[in-house]
Amino acid sequence: MLKTSNNRAEGNGNGLNVSFEFFPPKNEKMEETLWRSIRRLEPLSPHFISVTYGAGGSTRARTHATVARILEETALTPAAHLTCVGATREEVDAVIGDYWSLGVRHIVALRGDAPQGEGGYRPHPGGYANGAELVAGIKRIADFEVSVSAYPEKHPDSADLAADIDMLKAKIDAGATRAITQFFFDNDLYFRYLDRVRAAGIDVPVTPGFIPILNFKQVAKFAAMCGTHMPSRIAARYEGLDDDPETRKLVAATIAAEQVSDLAARGVSEFHFYTLNRADLVFAICHLLGLRPRSVANKEDAL
Repeated sequence: MLKTSNNRAEGNGNGLNVSFEFFPPKNEKMEETLWRSIRRLEPLSPHFISVTYGAGGSTRARTHATVARILEETALTPAAHLTCVGATREEVDAVIGDYWSLGVRHIVALRGDAPQGEGGYRPHPGGYANGAELVAGIKRIADFEVSVSAYPEKHPDSADLAADIDMLKAKIDAGATRAITQFFFDNDLYFRYLDRVRAAGIDVPVTPGFIPILNFKQVAKFAAMCGTHMPSRIAARYEGLDDDPETRKLVAATIAAEQVSDLAARGVSEFHFYTLNRADLVFAICHLLGLRPRSVANKEDAL
């Protein structure tokens, strides 16, 4: 087995760790937006930034290219997403090996969802059946750091929350060292879930995933697809703002400030942001958490 190297990026130094998720661009304009966002957030010294991987590996080449550029042009630590949908073990193992050869040392391992129109997830006959098998396969090939998903309101395919936590434990037992949650809007749900996770003997970090609500209709659609409860109090704040993007930004910032401030006040020190390749609101949220760009912090220290 190959041995891992140290992460390239350093922590922010204030006791908090943040990480950011991006998706690979489909065209030149989207690539410009992505890289503006990466450059905007890079000075915050995230623990890592992750790059998503489409269903059935549909974005494999674009994910690879984005991760390669991050490694080449930044001091950031990339975490490449990987799923096992619609692929044999040999095909998935080849991607794992490619990532290692590229210099990637952190994978976000996900079972993945079925491609649209297939009516539900079915394991590939010659593939990894689930996330736990995928984690074991990754760790067998090389000593990657592996993060996995967690679901405070359970995965839509799980029979119940207990079965969902059993699957999380199987992924941790297979070698994963961190769980990142699906986004949620009720912090009490997260803490109740964390209590159940700890009671099951799972002691790895369970990092809350967070999505800024710049586009309410889009995020509400995401929430419905993954079984995340959208509180009526949040929906009410966006009423009448369909044609008022500037006010929506202010509302989004207010909601974000309330949620992250409450999490931090209750002892949360790690945050994972689903950026949707947009940086400004995420940067503002991190500022509220006390994170400052490295150059600004250094200048203040010198005064």
